[in-house]
Amino acid sequence: MSRRNLVLISKIIFFYSVFYIIMKIIAIFGGAWVLPNLVLSIPYALFVAIGAYMMKTEKFSWAYVVAGVIVISIVRYYEREWMLTLQQYFG
Repeated sequence: MSRRNLVLISKIIFFYSVFYIIMKIIAIFGGAWVLPNLVLSIPYALFVAIGAYMMKTEKFSWAYVVAGVIVISIVRYYEREWMLTLQQYFG
């Protein structure tokens, strides 16, 4: 795949991660569980930090894309179960 695709997919992962964190913050202010939402936002915060660095330096990596797709898919698939488990653990 081309560099153009790498840049595009990297930016999609970055902006999706930003959007996810914003939505979790809105949910917390709306009365959702605080700690489980914050814990589930940690991987996305890492993708935001790494993505911001990559965009600033213009150095993109396929490892970021592959890790992003895998982690985002896993977190979204198990989110409900993990949310309940974390609330039981912290609550």
